[in-house]
Order: sequence, then structure tokens, then C-alpha cells
Amino acid sequence: MKLMTRVAMATTALALAAGPAIAQQPEGTSTKDDNTPHPPTQGSNAGTANRLAAPGVYCKEAGASKKKAEGQTKSPFAECVVGQAKARKGKSPREACKDASKKHVKGEKKTAFATCVVAAKNVSADKKAQEENAPAES
Repeated sequence: MKLMTRVAMATTALALAAGPAIAQQPEGTSTKDDNTPHPPTQGSNAGTANRLAAPGVYCKEAGASKKKAEGQTKSPFAECVVGQAKARKGKSPREACKDASKKHVKGEKKTAFATCVVAAKNVSADKKAQEENAPAES
């Protein structure tokens, strides 16, 4: 019984020690910190390479706050995300963000409307660039 326990412990120790060596990335592959776009590899879903980022990404880049001020029903970030959804459907940035608050909040650099418009312009620009590149790749 002692022999089986020792063999099992030795096997486990070897497996744990060899795990990180096996899991290392081969040379030439990108890391998570590498933000450069890469063409889809063979076997990957080609449709995912041409997608726009999530609406929250554009709002975060524009600096939308996730904190609500007194009397607000939605945070500026939430209003921005709603505006991004409308901008993706083809509305102009101003039309997409018309429901966002235009009141200045103490401590914030921009109104929720201004932040939403900046993010919507970025979405529109990315969408336009994506549409221009799509026929060339096909």
C-alpha cells in the first residue's frame, strides 16, 4: 500500500512539473498583450475577424462614467451603450444619442450626450472602414 501511494505521488509531482513546459506557447504566436490585428487562421471562424467591438468598449474609450448622479435614471455609460446600439443600426451619432442627458454633472468633463456622440462617431468610422475592407477580402 505504501508503494502505490508513493508511486502515485511521484507521478502527480512529475505531471505538475511538466504541465507549464507543455503549456508554453510556440514561437511566432501572439500573446494576450499583443493588440495587433491578425488575419484569421485556417480552421478559425472567418466571420469573427471582421466584427465590431462591443458597444461598451467604445463607451469606455470615450470616458463614460458608470456612476449615476442624483436624479439620473441611467448612468452615462448605460446611455452611451444604448446610443451605440442605435448607431450600429445606421442612425447618425447625434440621432443615436438624443436620449442621453445633456446636463453637466459636477466632477465630469463631458455630458453623457457628448461622450455618447464621441463613441458613436468611433462606431460609425469603424463600421465604415469594415464595410470598405469587406469586399476587398472576399
